Amino acid sequence: MPVDWSAVRAEFPALQNWTFLNTATFGQTPARSKAAIDRHFARRDELACHDFLDWFDDMDELRRRIGQLLTCDASSIAFLPNASSALSLLLGRLEWKTGDQIVTLADEFPNHYYYPAWLRRHGVELIETPFEKFWDALTPRTRLVACSTMNYATGFRPPLEAMSAELRRRGILLYLDGTQGIAALDYNLARIRPAMFAVNGYKWLLSPPGAAFFWIDDELRERLDPLCFGWRSDAGWKSVEALNHGEPVLEDSAAKYENGMLAFPSLYGMSESIAMVLELGMEAIEARVLHLAAAVTEVLRERGGVICHAATPIVAAHFEDRDPGEMAAALRPRGILVAARHGYLRVSPHFYNNEEDVERLRVGLGI
Repeated sequence: MPVDWSAVRAEFPALQNWTFLNTATFGQTPARSKAAIDRHFARRDELACHDFLDWFDDMDELRRRIGQLLTCDASSIAFLPNASSALSLLLGRLEWKTGDQIVTLADEFPNHYYYPAWLRRHGVELIETPFEKFWDALTPRTRLVACSTMNYATGFRPPLEAMSAELRRRGILLYLDGTQGIAALDYNLARIRPAMFAVNGYKWLLSPPGAAFFWIDDELRERLDPLCFGWRSDAGWKSVEALNHGEPVLEDSAAKYENGMLAFPSLYGMSESIAMVLELGMEAIEARVLHLAAAVTEVLRERGGVICHAATPIVAAHFEDRDPGEMAAALRPRGILVAARHGYLRVSPHFYNNEEDVERLRVGLGI
């Protein structure tokens, strides 16, 4: 049955006031997700939090939904406050040797530079390369490749499955940040098979800040110890009346990386947002998003823009003799929200947008 996108749009009140084409910066949270957060606080008021252990059972349901969305094992999913915490865990627990190399793609999000660059003081080399020279940048000393599933500034989408297969063959770990693109594009981890896949949910996954997670490959999970420890590091943490006071016995699942309380309000919101995405279906969502992105692409070309990449939810364009920051600022008083990044005007529609939004962008850019 076809999706009623007008009914879906009604879930996002901000769209009544704004032509919002900036999901790559911050996604809109649906009303049903905010209602889920309200229900959580109402439950706290009613029960005075004495049922707090049950909240963790609800988080296991969220893991199941993530597993369904990404075609991956729910037991390999852990919650963290942001995606950079997952990369920090990986980089902080791998045993580095002088001369080891980390490779990232050109113009990546800063997460993929900062900690790797910090490791230079320990003899680790960070290599940044355009994708056209990616395979030439790899050497026998390359230990890790860290990149995004979709570039935040240009919309570039690397060929994830082909990259992962060849990197596995060479024994190189692949860390992917799926924050840009998840719930707009269909990512199947059973096919991609990275070593780690991290997501911050506040963009395309339409979740509140503080709701983030990562998936970790079984083999890596077995050898990667937690970086932080707390009362939930021990497998017997649910026995709150008799907590272990010695060395923790770690869980076999990825939950061993969760050392304490979780950001329950944000995660309840994420759970409902993912439920919405699953109900709509990723096939329908991806088709909708790419249809709108194609329409945006034509508008930007019509207005003189040179498009970075086609068939991507992040549509970035360079305009000769026009400053993208000034262009974005000029659209704002007209109620049109887009962004400027690295010399490009960046427009990022999601499934809650419609053709009228694209037309308002066309008119706004002509002023």
